Amino acid sequence: MNNFTTYIKANKIKSAIVLILLIVYYFCLPNQLFTDPTATVITSKKNRLLGAQIANDGQWRFPQNDTIPEKFKTCIIEFEDAYFYKHPGFNPISIFKAFRDNLKSSGIKRGGSTITQQVIRLSRKGQNRTYFEKVIEIILATRLELRDSKDQILSYYSSNAPFGGNVVGLDAASWRYYYRDASQLSWAESATLAVLPNAPSLIYPGKNQEQLLKKRDRLLQKLLDNEIIDSLTYKLSIAEGLPQKPYALPQTAPHLLQKVAKTHSGKRIQTTVDNNLQERVNQVVKTHYNQLKQNDVHNAAVLVLDVKTRQVMAYVGNAPTDKLHEKDVDIIDKARSPGSILKPFLYTAMLDAGDMLANTLVADVPTQYGSYNPENYNKNYDGAVPASQALSRSLNVPSVRMLQEFGLDRFYQYLKKLHLKDLSESANHYGLSLILGGAESNLWDLCKSYAAMSSTLNHFSENSSTYFKNEFCEPTFINSETIDFGKKTSEKTLFDAASIYLTYESLKEVNRPEGDDNWEFYDGSKQIAWKTGTSFGFRDAWAIGTTKDFVVGVWVGNADGEGRPGLVGVQTAAPILFDVFNLLPNSDWFAKPFDEMREISICKKSGHRASPNCDIVEQKFVQISGLKTKACPYHILIHLDASEQYQVNSSCEDISNIKHKSWFVLPPLMGFYYKTKNPFYKALPPFREDCLGSNAASMQFIYPNDNNTIFLPKDFDGKINDLILKIAHSKPETTVFWYLNDQFLGSTQDIHEFAIIPKKGKHLITVVDTFGNEDKRWMTISE
Repeated sequence: MNNFTTYIKANKIKSAIVLILLIVYYFCLPNQLFTDPTATVITSKKNRLLGAQIANDGQWRFPQNDTIPEKFKTCIIEFEDAYFYKHPGFNPISIFKAFRDNLKSSGIKRGGSTITQQVIRLSRKGQNRTYFEKVIEIILATRLELRDSKDQILSYYSSNAPFGGNVVGLDAASWRYYYRDASQLSWAESATLAVLPNAPSLIYPGKNQEQLLKKRDRLLQKLLDNEIIDSLTYKLSIAEGLPQKPYALPQTAPHLLQKVAKTHSGKRIQTTVDNNLQERVNQVVKTHYNQLKQNDVHNAAVLVLDVKTRQVMAYVGNAPTDKLHEKDVDIIDKARSPGSILKPFLYTAMLDAGDMLANTLVADVPTQYGSYNPENYNKNYDGAVPASQALSRSLNVPSVRMLQEFGLDRFYQYLKKLHLKDLSESANHYGLSLILGGAESNLWDLCKSYAAMSSTLNHFSENSSTYFKNEFCEPTFINSETIDFGKKTSEKTLFDAASIYLTYESLKEVNRPEGDDNWEFYDGSKQIAWKTGTSFGFRDAWAIGTTKDFVVGVWVGNADGEGRPGLVGVQTAAPILFDVFNLLPNSDWFAKPFDEMREISICKKSGHRASPNCDIVEQKFVQISGLKTKACPYHILIHLDASEQYQVNSSCEDISNIKHKSWFVLPPLMGFYYKTKNPFYKALPPFREDCLGSNAASMQFIYPNDNNTIFLPKDFDGKINDLILKIAHSKPETTVFWYLNDQFLGSTQDIHEFAIIPKKGKHLITVVDTFGNEDKRWMTISE
């Protein structure tokens, strides 16, 4: 040690030079050898290639892969550098032989470079092949050997070596030339790729095939001679042909690739997609697209989520259409009118808030709020319908009336908690049309909301009746990400489990259009809660379904917003939905959340809590919040004579002769439409004429609605048709008197309809019955 110190003191200049050289040597190698842009690559959950987006410099160069298949590793070492694992970065013997041969030939005939040197040369692209450059390569190669392992150096080479044309790296070459992963290559295929980087501009598939074949076979012979492969493998290998031209890379999930490239450009991302399912869903969409395009419907999208992991299982962003019809547009995250898809959220919210029970009757009658006049798909009315049926049949009028009763702002706050990002305006901006598609949303947000509801129900049943705070979270398509559902809590996140369960029970029913008795798409063996939606103008068709394990969402339409006749959810999106569900395993139905439910007496006819007057009562489990709902308001106790044909009271009948009977009575307008669909519905019997207090009667307008603007149609001869005014009366036999602008028109009895031909302008219609009841309507006649 003293001698070393003494030497340094005596040779300060030499020591300084040596130190500087050591420092230069230490830092001579850049931390990152290769900075070339790489392709964006996505693989399936099982690492099967789904697609790749070419690098920015136009090269098929996949991101660095540290895993090298054993066959290719063996082939490349035997062909390029047999002493790779023994030398320090350069091979003196190979360099001497190369120098000797080059002198004899008066040119560069042989390189003598090791794989490590070739890695350095690849990283220093564009440098002339001179003896000085060779010295630099040797220095840098030794430094690389000191810094990185042999396998790491080999991975640098396999990921960055040229393989002909614009193909760089083993992974890209394997897919371009053999259309499979490098780990699946045979000995002959691995040998072919091993010899390509030696002269990639002269020999590659499709060019100089004879020379390529000779090089490959010489390498296979060497493998045989070194007893790496046996004679049978050798004979089979040399019998294999060569690839003739590059294959196009897989495009199994092109729109997911676009999505990944936005945030992970130039990286290799293992997604959550099930490759087999993705390919089969692609085929389903293609099959239906070939039918839909006959009606000039050119776009469709499908999203499949795993409820338990919240992972994307299949992602089809568009149909296999053409550029003219926006085939590259990813529809899944695009804002579209959702039609009726939001109705289950309103139904669940009303159950959750305790505003109704699952089968509470809601009005289905002509309705107008200001200038807004919602209509059912079939233009008909049921008078009154259970809320669950209004949902499963997707009736518009009851939904609007339910929203009005529940409160627009109140429902809007529920939707905001679902994190629907396209819901960007205020509640008043959308108005009551919000529930029928007046707002916009996208397939991603809608599917994640249904998945969150299903997961809420699952977690409640599986975790001792508890919820998770982060239930309504974003799904993921990146395999390395794990969804954090947050901490357990006894408090609901948004909807309670019972309300969700009762909603799903309703959505199990088929919501087919009226008159469609030959429903062919619903498979009764699969228990699926599903809903369709159709936007105004037949521009968007939706279908979303959920089981305990999966959510499938489908959108069908035209990317440019063009509407088409017949573009309705139940006819175009639902068939795709069920074809996709047929690809998925069957699921058990959701467990009933008994801890969030109570069994009570329910009036069978009205769906309300049973009152003492209800004649038919059944026991049902309801959500706990439903215990505060009001008792049945439609069953009243009436008093009849012995014949049960007239109502009586003590003023006209002896009390001992009076029969007391429960009677189901709806308000006049509801009753008017209800009896057309329910032939056993009976209006209240009239009071006997000798009874006092028999004037309890009411009436409501059927047509027109208040402040309607009406256009009177004309016949072919130009004659104006009559305008038919209609009212419903609780006692049809009552005489009703009609007035137009205080001018008496006439009277009606039994059937309360009156025909008039009013002049252009604003008019007031007044009706008065013999009991003094009165109702009025304003209307405007326009030509």
